[in-house]
Amino acid sequence: MDFPVNETKLQFFRDKHIKYCIRCLGVLPERCESIDSTRPVSAFFSVASLDHLNASDKIENDRQILIDWVYSMQINPDEEASSKIGYGFRGSTTCMVGDDPNSDLCDKANIGMTYTALTTLLVLGDDLSKVHKKLIIQSLADLQLPNGSFRPMNINCESDMRFVYCAATVCYILQDWSSINVEKSIEYIKQSRNYDGGIGQGPGLESHGGSTYCAIAALWLMGRLTTTFSDRELSDMKRWLVFRQHHGFQGRPNKPEDTCYTFWIGATLKLLDCYDFVNYLEVSKFVFCTQDEITGGIAKWNGNTPDTLHTYLGISGLLLYDRGTPLIHPALNISQRAANFLSKLHKQWKMES
Repeated sequence: MDFPVNETKLQFFRDKHIKYCIRCLGVLPERCESIDSTRPVSAFFSVASLDHLNASDKIENDRQILIDWVYSMQINPDEEASSKIGYGFRGSTTCMVGDDPNSDLCDKANIGMTYTALTTLLVLGDDLSKVHKKLIIQSLADLQLPNGSFRPMNINCESDMRFVYCAATVCYILQDWSSINVEKSIEYIKQSRNYDGGIGQGPGLESHGGSTYCAIAALWLMGRLTTTFSDRELSDMKRWLVFRQHHGFQGRPNKPEDTCYTFWIGATLKLLDCYDFVNYLEVSKFVFCTQDEITGGIAKWNGNTPDTLHTYLGISGLLLYDRGTPLIHPALNISQRAANFLSKLHKQWKMES
């Protein structure tokens, strides 16, 4: 894939990145054992990276195998105590331990895994016909807290802006907002805005590039982006975001630049219609320098070990630059190709209803 960079010294190692993503769909190295409980996330990054690189044909023979594997992570209605563990997608078969549905270690549906499972299926061209849509939507009600935020699972655990975004994405993909209180979530987002213009993970927390993206993307998906904040508030937010670029983007002031914010900050600027303020040449140079030219993959920083998250978000961030047909859907965090496929499904569902 060619990126609009004018310096001949910059080289994008597309073929090696393709091999890296295919390899990560198989066996991950031992150092990645900590993410074994979030397999749908890792699979999404690899599959979606191949989609971005126009290399989905490399896994075409395994497409149905991958689709079936994603569905194997879904909590089915006939599973024992499924009503207590929630409906959606689990993080891994290794989570399936014990038989106490009240145990924090018990296998449970996770809203983050549900989001990445659905987006992976879309990238793979699945029509979502096997998704338990109504049950998943109903389960979201149990995850929303009185302040409008969401927790990832039906247990007492963390709740913040990340899961507000995941809930909004699931509702948007499945075209059903009936089980969540949208107004409370919007108020939570408004309360999380800070004096500097950025948005934190929750009220009173430090402004962060990732949580600002989650908030703005969620508002876009809810159809409330242009009505939630005043012009002055949006102007302050744009300023805060633009100031996160040095060469690449940082997530917070006085922090080092990080490849993943190529997407988190870049996509937020895209949604706010001010991506033209980005110095694309500088940010692309930063991303290109974080590539591993031997094994493939993109790292957080130059010289670090690559991983699937930074590989995907680095490539996604580079593809935000367009002067013609959009390549990325900045709110859904998938290719425009996959988003167009989702739009066709929405039209089909509407005709069938």
